[in-house]
Amino acid sequence: MTEIFESTGQALLYGVVGLVVMAVGFIALDLVTPGKLYHVVWTDRNRGAAVLLGSQSVAVGLVIMKAIEASESEQGLGYGLISTLLYGLAGVLVMTVVGIVIGVFTPGQMGAVVLDDQDGRPHPAAWVQAGMYLGTGFMVGAAIS
Repeated sequence: MTEIFESTGQALLYGVVGLVVMAVGFIALDLVTPGKLYHVVWTDRNRGAAVLLGSQSVAVGLVIMKAIEASESEQGLGYGLISTLLYGLAGVLVMTVVGIVIGVFTPGQMGAVVLDDQDGRPHPAAWVQAGMYLGTGFMVGAAIS
């Protein structure tokens, strides 16, 4: 029974680390998109922003999952939590840089373009950016494992 409680505590700690990384990912995406992301998604109901945020959340979740899997170590729980945090933050950094680089090579300001909903549909660039976030999440996840 003690093992169950110990494993539950570890799961909660990894959950907190994952939440921190997800929050940093949200802040990073907010910095590279025009306006306040929470307002654009929840108040303005912008579908392009929702596509970006959803895909980035899945990608960050994948990186965190792979980081947790890779954190199994004889060096203890603290090492595992720190490595998960650092791998997760590295994933967020790479996704943010990829987003910025894509923005440099596309016409107009990428953040503004992906938030340009027309006729209630996200701009195609939102789907491209979403795919880049997911692809980056898979890439970083593979590098971790």
